[in-house]
Amino acid sequence: MNEISQLSEFGKVFIYLIMGVLFVLFSFFLSWLVALKKPNPEKLSSYECGEEPTGNSWIQFNSRFYVIALIFLLFDVELVFIFPWATVFGQEALLTADPRWGWLSLIEMFIFIGILLIGLVYVWKKGDLNWVRPEQLLPSAPTKIPYSAYQTLNDEKYQVKEFTLDQVILEPEKLEPVLNPISFKPVFKPKFKKTE
Repeated sequence: MNEISQLSEFGKVFIYLIMGVLFVLFSFFLSWLVALKKPNPEKLSSYECGEEPTGNSWIQFNSRFYVIALIFLLFDVELVFIFPWATVFGQEALLTADPRWGWLSLIEMFIFIGILLIGLVYVWKKGDLNWVRPEQLLPSAPTKIPYSAYQTLNDEKYQVKEFTLDQVILEPEKLEPVLNPISFKPVFKPKFKKTE
């Protein structure tokens, strides 16, 4: 007697997904239950690849960095698609059984790499890869001063004094005191509480 399964293939996938979600939620709950809860400013600060987070977080990044990252990701993913091709193309038993497999996989890979190269040429011609030397734009402001006046100031040569060790160093006795140490009063007076 053949038994008919009450669970379809989609039901098995659904049970697998439910078990995965429950496992993740249980792991989060277990880590929350076991973890020490002693927050301090260092633990609560954001971690940026070993760098100390300083300054304002609302700074503008150059969008070219994102474009370079996306192009890198595109060609990195390309390697994932080349691995199956290499395994098919490297099996001599498959190629000797039907030589059309070799030609099919070779033409397929030429088409794939050709599409990627067309995308690379497009990005290159568009100028998105020129992130080392950006195009210089001259600022314009509503002023009556001609551009040539600024250019003459920028082209002017300034003479820099040579550094020598024979400079006159004033002795400490000859220096006049700037502040009178007797009249100096501290602004902050520390107060300590007595502990019991």
